Amino acid sequence: MKKVLFLDIFSGISGDMFIGAMLDLGVEFEWLESQLSKLHLDGYSLSAERKDKSNIFGYKFDVHLDALKEKKKKSSDDQKSDQIENHHSYSHDHSHSHSHSHDHSHSHSHRGGHLDHGRTFSIIRELVAKADYSDWVKTKATSIFQRVADAEGKVHGLPPDKVHFHEVGAVDSIIDIIGACLCLEKLGCPEVHCGPVVEGHGWVDCAHGRFPIPTAATLEILSARGVALDQCEEPNELVTPTGAAIICELAQSFGRMKGISTTQIGYGLGTRDNQTRPNVLRACIGEKSVDSPEEKKWNEDEVYVLESNIDDCSPEFLGDFYEKAMELGALDIAISNITMKKNRPGFNLQVITDESKRDLLAEAIFKNTSAIGMRVSKCSRYILKRILDSIETPLGKLEVKKIYLGGKLLQISPEFESAKKLADLHNVSINTIYSLCPSSMTKDKGS
Repeated sequence: MKKVLFLDIFSGISGDMFIGAMLDLGVEFEWLESQLSKLHLDGYSLSAERKDKSNIFGYKFDVHLDALKEKKKKSSDDQKSDQIENHHSYSHDHSHSHSHSHDHSHSHSHRGGHLDHGRTFSIIRELVAKADYSDWVKTKATSIFQRVADAEGKVHGLPPDKVHFHEVGAVDSIIDIIGACLCLEKLGCPEVHCGPVVEGHGWVDCAHGRFPIPTAATLEILSARGVALDQCEEPNELVTPTGAAIICELAQSFGRMKGISTTQIGYGLGTRDNQTRPNVLRACIGEKSVDSPEEKKWNEDEVYVLESNIDDCSPEFLGDFYEKAMELGALDIAISNITMKKNRPGFNLQVITDESKRDLLAEAIFKNTSAIGMRVSKCSRYILKRILDSIETPLGKLEVKKIYLGGKLLQISPEFESAKKLADLHNVSINTIYSLCPSSMTKDKGS
């Protein structure tokens, strides 16, 4: 039997809700507080209280910020990163009273003038590396920060290391992410599985105006892992970027509970009183039969394939549809040449999507091509873990994608746009840049 943790996120997830659930499963608050003190951060205090939310009893975990101390800390960190331009400093800057509502109880605006514009990802990496934690905690925490940094960087058009943004840089987010890893290690590093991801609907206010739920960073994080998202009738944000990054890094699978014998249940409470469901995260510790002595070496989820054969559509229209579909959130698109009835040359159009975008993309196919029907199938998908990183080459820094089979580094793939930029800068071929990258099929070097 294998020890597992199943996260039932029927009402979303945030960092503080995850930690609250871990406390309810038996992690001692005093121990967690002591471990987090090893970060040598000031400007905050912690609290945890067992209480009820909609008659469900669990733990409410909170990070309370000392504005003056945190402002001083921010000024010190800014001196280390003075290359960052001020107009990027607000990044994930929702103004909804730390509007991930079920997150922390402290209220501070995320608009451009708030007290903590956030540390950079490079400073966070250094902070984690210096802390007196196990290699497992350091690796998992850094990977979670990386997911948020990648998402924020993509949203704001900057490399992750060069973005000042609240979600990764603020004290509360640092505490949530590292605290989550510490709690999981304290519980014995169980295998983590996650239920279907449920998000609310509506709008949040940010520096750019109103923005629809899910927020840009949350959707980017889930999309990068290929996690399907279901929106429910709750008119509030349920999944925060921090919560999304935690489950995308820690969970081995997403879907309904399968074959788990539950031995203990804990609840992490959010702040808001939701309209349609209790604002709680349910976490179940249990055991699962081991079907094979070999550990699962990849992640698995479910996607939909939309497919149509077309013989009366201009290739120009299909090219235009390709761009539109990617903008709408298609996971992948393929257009291949086929021979259809009456020996007519045609195209097979195939669009891969998660369930949340299925109908939207089906409509786009009908509107932008001559298709009058399509085949829809639900498929399981195996996904290798990948991490965006950068390496130093004789010609400069090259962004790469590290791909893992289980815990072993399988290959390192250069990011094409980064390679092209470096090739143009030094007037060499892209192949020359690729040759500077370690072998695409690497041996295990402990990475």
